Amino acid sequence: MPINRRHLGGAAILAATLAPVLANAQSADEQAIAQAVAALTRAMLAADRAGLEALTHEGLSYGHSAGRIENRAQFVGNIVERNNPFGEINITNQTIQVNGDDAIVRHVFTGHTTGGGRITPVNIGILQVWKKQGGAWKLYARQAFTRPQA
Repeated sequence: MPINRRHLGGAAILAATLAPVLANAQSADEQAIAQAVAALTRAMLAADRAGLEALTHEGLSYGHSAGRIENRAQFVGNIVERNNPFGEINITNQTIQVNGDDAIVRHVFTGHTTGGGRITPVNIGILQVWKKQGGAWKLYARQAFTRPQA
């Protein structure tokens, strides 16, 4: 199910339903990271400053597919001040590789933005680096890239 503003409650139900399946397939850290990725997605959709700040490392480097790089304050500010630029975000084909207190997450990010009074489709690849800090996983780096046309 795509995650969008209208389906945030449904996403929680889906996550609860899938939790037993994920528990068998993933380590505790992989589960925690998958939950952090989902929470980050929800915080982006809700333009939730506190949620975005809680899930990101103070040294964040956030790279967009068009080449723009933002630090943590810029990333959070742009999401919050643009009043929820995302109308829908779908995360698919996710892989998680944990190495101690560091993790690499790769996935496909599709959906659409709603900025400028128009709906713009998004279909990009994502590489994220997460770091465990104080027992919690924080997004440390993210780079988006244009996916090849099928």
